[in-house]
Amino acid sequence: MTDTPGWASPGSAPSSEGREPGPSGPAEPADRPGHTAPAPQSDANAQGAGVKWSKEQPPPGQWSAPTGAPTPQQAPPPPGPGWTGQPPGNPGGYAGGHAGPPGGYGGPPAGYGGPGGPGGHGAWGAGWGGPPPAAKPGVIPLRPLGVGEILDGAVSTMRTHWRTVLGISLAVAVLLDTSMVLLQGFVLNDAVVQASANDPNASPHEALSALRETMIGTGIVSVIRSVAIIIATALLTTITSRAVLGRPVSAGEAWREARPQVPKLFGLLILLGLMFAGVVIVGVLPGFLLLLAGNKYGGAALLALGILAAAVVVVWLGIRFYLSAPALMLERQGILKSLKRSGKLVRGAWWRTFGIVLLTLLITGIVASIITIPFTVIGAAVGGDSAGDLLGTSGGHLGWTALIVQGIGALIGTTLTLPISAGVTVLLYIDQRIRREALDLDLARAAGVQGHGAGAPGPVPGS
Repeated sequence: MTDTPGWASPGSAPSSEGREPGPSGPAEPADRPGHTAPAPQSDANAQGAGVKWSKEQPPPGQWSAPTGAPTPQQAPPPPGPGWTGQPPGNPGGYAGGHAGPPGGYGGPPAGYGGPGGPGGHGAWGAGWGGPPPAAKPGVIPLRPLGVGEILDGAVSTMRTHWRTVLGISLAVAVLLDTSMVLLQGFVLNDAVVQASANDPNASPHEALSALRETMIGTGIVSVIRSVAIIIATALLTTITSRAVLGRPVSAGEAWREARPQVPKLFGLLILLGLMFAGVVIVGVLPGFLLLLAGNKYGGAALLALGILAAAVVVVWLGIRFYLSAPALMLERQGILKSLKRSGKLVRGAWWRTFGIVLLTLLITGIVASIITIPFTVIGAAVGGDSAGDLLGTSGGHLGWTALIVQGIGALIGTTLTLPISAGVTVLLYIDQRIRREALDLDLARAAGVQGHGAGAPGPVPGS
């Protein structure tokens, strides 16, 4: 495939060269009505004698008179298969009285779309169903996608390659949810930390100690989560790009392809994190300084406005750079170039991208909640914890039984929703490149689809 801007994961396309050129139209039929070839003549005929019939005649009803026009006793030849909608008074013929096509002419030439079409040929293409559908070698059709097709493609990838996808997602979920259970059990449930965090009369030393332990535990978990999500994103991006072409891939193959770009992916996510943190700091700093100066109400109002403005800017930047990770993985781009590529692809489609991302978050959140809430309730009931302990409002702590059962539910929810989120990201990137850069042509060549893009395009979803 092309290297500019690049599509590295699917591999090289099968060569389409070597096809011998053929005739541009159908071969002339041997026996056209009203235009039969003259019968072979003997040597005497060749010397000027009259036309004579051959001694061996074909069976009646399977041949035409040698003089050209049919005799009055003979009916005109019936229309060939594939031609419909003859005009009145001219059975089996074209508009204008021409003889109808013989059998074997299967349809009108391209560009004649039906009655009232170009050229006024109302009889041509009356049974024509329009352009053929787009090729679909893998989980999506090779054309601009609708929102439902993007979501369906993510689910189809997980269903088609479920061993590889769910295996990777399960491994990542084990790291994520195990670390969260350990953080809750050993740090957030610690009696000293709980008492210091919820006791308004705690000394500054106790409050600082509780805050330090909580921040250390949260930081460790955040690092583990970041590493797991980065690896999952790299592997699932490679698997989804292969699924678009209808090609299977194992976890080992996905890792070998993704491994060179994993350090850059770390750098990209760290840069985005620092960028978002800087926006938040800039937004809240004026209000915080005003509070320190003693202006309580003015500082609080400015702080609220700063938080709101920072949130808007973070969301805008997050959507603008949402496609930078698949651009980095599939185009083998650098960190800054992948950010520029994402900005270019999202430009003019920010609201559409935002809507798809928001819809994906809602769907995955609902699915995860449906799975985890029953486990949370069961864990609290088995462990004897109260509703206040379950919601974290009583100041108590959850027992290990409740934490483990709740962690199992979170494990299942993460395993099922993580591939959907990653798949939507990759397919949204592919969709934007199809719309802007005709990537479907490269994908068709890589998948070995012949003739894609040569005819009229199929219907394009409006969303």
